[in-house]
Amino acid sequence: MKDPRIEKLADVIVKYSVALKEGEVVVIKGDPIAQPLILALFKSALEVGAYPHIRMAPDEVSELMLKYASPKQLEYVSPLAQFEVEKIDATISIWAEVNTKALSNTDSQKHAMMSAARKPIMSRFMQRAAQGELKWSGTLFPTQASAQDAGMSLTEYEEFVFNAGLLNTEDPVAAWQEVAKRQQEVVDLLNGSKTVHLQAANGTDLTMSVKGRTWINCCGKENFPDGEVFTSPVEDSVNGIICFSFPAVHMGHECEGVKLEFENGRVIKATAEKGQDFLLHMLDQDEGARTAGEFAIGTNYGITEYSKNTLFDEKIGGTVHLAVGASYPETGGKNDSGLHWDMVCDMRPGGQIMVDEKLIYENGKFTTVNL
Repeated sequence: MKDPRIEKLADVIVKYSVALKEGEVVVIKGDPIAQPLILALFKSALEVGAYPHIRMAPDEVSELMLKYASPKQLEYVSPLAQFEVEKIDATISIWAEVNTKALSNTDSQKHAMMSAARKPIMSRFMQRAAQGELKWSGTLFPTQASAQDAGMSLTEYEEFVFNAGLLNTEDPVAAWQEVAKRQQEVVDLLNGSKTVHLQAANGTDLTMSVKGRTWINCCGKENFPDGEVFTSPVEDSVNGIICFSFPAVHMGHECEGVKLEFENGRVIKATAEKGQDFLLHMLDQDEGARTAGEFAIGTNYGITEYSKNTLFDEKIGGTVHLAVGASYPETGGKNDSGLHWDMVCDMRPGGQIMVDEKLIYENGKFTTVNL
């Protein structure tokens, strides 16, 4: 029996998240295991008069590429990909994995080469998105593999996913509009600020400048589910140490106990209890990979558990995340890289955020804004 929440999710993504209009060209992409959601998105896009294009590719494509492609093939930038990023009006990505560990044993240097090769595509994508020319959204289709990573049955995981997206409410769009309203209080508090000082019980002590940067209210548009506010630190301003509370997962690789030390905006030392070689290869892929591209505060207090999926983990209410690599131009960020890797630090046990030397956040909650 078809889960009615699949069509509900598709309608929210098409009509709210990317707000497709008649005549717009949209690419819908995902693994074949997500076919029920892909077809629901296709139908919803047709209903609004858009021109949807489906691109389904199994996880094995990336595995084969990383195992058998030559360096020349890994560094190749497809003119089709360049054409697409210039011409489409919107893209919807569905993250759905049959095996979340499929890429765990692939060569991390090849990952770095392939990621670096995508830099011009990623940069153009972010430029068009920042200028309002390209709309995008990414969401997750629950699979057994992701449920297993989260330590849940598939039924439990489906509930976790759909609850996080407020899809069990009568009107999910209205619910996300209410989220936007509440989070705007945080954005209003932070916009115009100059300095951020982050401290956590795990040894994190990090300072950065956000002078002249814009904070963004994330309320179910680009990511779904959502729940964060973010900006890009001034590129040469980040100093100190940040220790990440949860394993950092990227491209099928898992790095545990990651600790980054920054000096004048650059990572000068990076360690991990597990996966250090992969971490270093990612950070060394290009000039911008060792610079912080994003700082964000998770505001979705409906997500409380770590699930080994960054889409959810970075939104956990009471956490912050820092991304190394590319920044978002709409924040005023200028860092350019083929990498954008979010890593999460838990602030609930004893964390503090000082903004312009005033305490605004303690033990995972804002002191003046009720979320």
